[in-house]
Amino acid sequence: MATPKRKSSHARTAQKKAHWLGALSVPSVAACSNCGETALSHRACPSCGYYRKRKVLEIKEEKV
Repeated sequence: MATPKRKSSHARTAQKKAHWLGALSVPSVAACSNCGETALSHRACPSCGYYRKRKVLEIKEEKV
């Protein structure tokens, strides 16, 4: 396995980290096609349990 010939400076390490952290973005959300609530894309809706117009999760109602 290759090993570095010289020590990476703190500035170079910080630059790498800054570029990596700058590339991060917030997760995309979309409106649920069934109930209209916001939910993460490509995941079942946490409020109604539907994904692609099909019921995939059984949601229990909370007792108040």
